[in-house]
Amino acid sequence: MTYDFAPLFRTAIGFDRLARLADTALEASPTPAYPPYNIERTGDDSYRLVMAVAGFGQDDIDLTVKENTLQIAGRVKTEAQQGETLYRGIAGRAFERRFVLADHIQVEGAELQNGLLVVQLRRVVPEALKPRRIAIGAAQPQAIAAQPQTVSNDSQPQVQAA
Repeated sequence: MTYDFAPLFRTAIGFDRLARLADTALEASPTPAYPPYNIERTGDDSYRLVMAVAGFGQDDIDLTVKENTLQIAGRVKTEAQQGETLYRGIAGRAFERRFVLADHIQVEGAELQNGLLVVQLRRVVPEALKPRRIAIGAAQPQAIAAQPQTVSNDSQPQVQAA
């Protein structure tokens, strides 16, 4: 299924990235379910990504932001086990998840706590892009630079004595 964005492009400038994002989201590629995560809005301009990463330590997880994409990758280092595992219910397999960030979304920090990776995100709009009020000034009348002329209401020409 594809959408025709032509009507949008007739009146909007710079929305070609939006069309690419919509096309990417509609592709028929299966979305991986591991590891599970939540995306929460914590304020007007702040978000939190919470990902369940049981069995992973701080050194096992790599967060990278590049070109409006947050990539989270996890690789568990194999360690010598003490004993034999009879049932493995906690997945410890490697993973890689990518999240497309909207314009001006910045990663503020991340922490690993109780098997949950918490990534703090905030929308930071540059001052140049914030709405600003433009004052309307009054136009100043332009002064006429020519010398003033004397206007006479007499119908007869004036004669000067010589």
